[in-house]
Amino acid sequence: MRAPINPALGTVLLLLALNLLNYIDRYILAGEVSPIQHEFHASDQQMGALGTAFFVFYMIAAPLTGWLGDRYRRKPLIITGAMLWSLATLAAIWIHSYTTLYLRQALMGVGEATFGIFAPAVLSDFYPERDRNRVLSVFYVAIPVGAALGYLAGGQIGSIWGWRTPFFLCALPGFLAAALYGWIGREPQRGASDHIGPNLNRNTVLGLFTNPAFLTATFGLATLTFAMGGISWWMPEFLRRSAGMSVGTASLTVGATTVIDGIAGTLTGGWIAQVWLRRNHRALYLLSAWSVALTLPFGILLFFGPRAWAIPSLFFAEFFLFLNTGPLNTAIVNSVAAPVRATAISINLFCIHFFGDTFSPQIIGSISDHSNLSIGLGATLVFLLVSTTILFAGARFAPLLDEGQQVSEPAS
Repeated sequence: MRAPINPALGTVLLLLALNLLNYIDRYILAGEVSPIQHEFHASDQQMGALGTAFFVFYMIAAPLTGWLGDRYRRKPLIITGAMLWSLATLAAIWIHSYTTLYLRQALMGVGEATFGIFAPAVLSDFYPERDRNRVLSVFYVAIPVGAALGYLAGGQIGSIWGWRTPFFLCALPGFLAAALYGWIGREPQRGASDHIGPNLNRNTVLGLFTNPAFLTATFGLATLTFAMGGISWWMPEFLRRSAGMSVGTASLTVGATTVIDGIAGTLTGGWIAQVWLRRNHRALYLLSAWSVALTLPFGILLFFGPRAWAIPSLFFAEFFLFLNTGPLNTAIVNSVAAPVRATAISINLFCIHFFGDTFSPQIIGSISDHSNLSIGLGATLVFLLVSTTILFAGARFAPLLDEGQQVSEPAS
């Protein structure tokens, strides 16, 4: 008789599929800014405000869903969130005004906040601290791949069949994946794989606000997210304007680059951090800091360099940015204990979006309206520098993963 699928592996695969669809649905709109903007006669600032609407409601939902996740079963909450964001994606086919599109973005934010909080907490209960980087690096590969597929769906399908068609086609798999997770997915016991001892900073909600490992990882990610959120929202349109590409070509270029860099960068960063962790418990923070630092020179070339250097600069900038995806998210879940992990993730999500990408697309759009898009996007480089500084400083607070962990290596 065939052995049943490992419950942890089956759940990881289903959550990975849901995360992929989550980011596909989020980035469809960014892949077809131009036709939507033309239909609704919207300014750059108004188009950026659509991203703000998503994240404002994402942040409003996060504290409540985090509280629920630490007290009730997370599986039905994950299913509810997936159904809600899929419904919001499907609703785009009935939208014929900017106001309705804005409200649709808000509904998307509520649905995605639920999933984004609970999935990492569930995965952390399947695997111990030392192995979480490996599984979360695989889980977060869905971010670049999903974003790229969203760009491609919006730019390619939307250019041929109209901008509403990609939303319809991409909504349907979300309902199916949620149903499969309800049938096959499992929920582990909270804290079943935790090895780091509890203390007030790690084990209580109030302690989170005096937990330096959690705070530096959170605000390092928040400043990074300001840059990444704004860049990802505007990059197809930037290439259309600066390089003279069509909407379809620009979205294809960004999508293809994001897929290649996202897979290669995320998995490479996860592997390097995993090897580094064997001799230095600070590796998750240090790898993340170097990842952002190495992105800066290519960002300068991308936004202000010669037109011929735009695509190579985009390729290298994205590769280095994606190195930190698994390690930095693992640093966050490892910095807290299971009883408050969902709450901690919800606070983290609130902070990274409030101080990060909630307002950055709109701010960049506003700067672009008064100057040009290169200057608007170039402003994000300051936040990358701040992120690097915070993460290097945070390395000194990284928790020991076990008693035998070596601590002799310096923090930078």
